[in-house]
Amino acid sequence: MPPLIPSPAGAGRFAPSPSGELHVGNLRTALLAWLFARSTGRRFILRVEDLDRARAGAEEIQLRDLAAVGLDWDGEVIRQSDRTPVYLEAIAQLRAEGRVYECFCTRAEISDAPRAPHSPPGAYPGTCRNLSEAERERRRRERPPALRLRADVQEYTVHDVLHGPYTGVVDDLVLLRNDGVPPYNLAVVVDDAAQSIDQVVRGDDLLSSTPRQAYLASLLGLPPVEYVHVPLVLSESGKRLAKRDGAVTLGALAELGISAPETAELILTSLGLPGTLPEALKAFDPARLPLEPWIFTPPTAPSAS
Repeated sequence: MPPLIPSPAGAGRFAPSPSGELHVGNLRTALLAWLFARSTGRRFILRVEDLDRARAGAEEIQLRDLAAVGLDWDGEVIRQSDRTPVYLEAIAQLRAEGRVYECFCTRAEISDAPRAPHSPPGAYPGTCRNLSEAERERRRRERPPALRLRADVQEYTVHDVLHGPYTGVVDDLVLLRNDGVPPYNLAVVVDDAAQSIDQVVRGDDLLSSTPRQAYLASLLGLPPVEYVHVPLVLSESGKRLAKRDGAVTLGALAELGISAPETAELILTSLGLPGTLPEALKAFDPARLPLEPWIFTPPTAPSAS
């Protein structure tokens, strides 16, 4: 595993979607992102990715819970919903370079379309890539178009601190949905560069989308980032942890008498680290991190005597 290079001018980040309370898996990733950033002299930034999944009051609860487990962050919290003009500027840059085209496909049409062998499920097959202007005009009368990137590669390789080189499929990803909302893959790339984020720590379920994002960043002339995709927390059934799995949020654990510092200690212990953040930071060594998912067994309420 290559050593991490301190980068005082750069930053790491945690970027939750305010769709509900954070669970133990989210908090574990946040603690790891903080540890990676602070151990390499980086600033640590919080960004709320609220373009698509925002629930009233969720942001306040998430920020409260992150502070409760001991996290601090630098500067103001940025919200993606305030930054649509910046994303549109990036799309305009790509359009001026001839890298954007209109797409009229529905999700069902994309799912049912024939595609090249070995293409992953959901990869765009290029249906609208070479429509004539007459055909585009006809389709515009039927439904508003999304905008897609005209990619000129089929795969792209990134380097991950924990996983090493990773090559993944690049398709003509969506740059603007047909409801006018910029999608995650564009917004995250633009925002990371705008916030001088040069280290991205997140769950390893997002590793497969990373080549698309890194390729898009290269087209926009944005600096590369250091990727660290960390193992997820799974339920006892082996599936990704969710609130339906029981007491997995700080609020639910508090009802069982387990405090936020105790939850943080539990998470840090699962990483082989001492139970407080200052102690964990002193002992932090990426080479010693467990690379397997953590199976979390939610505690249950004590039975009445």
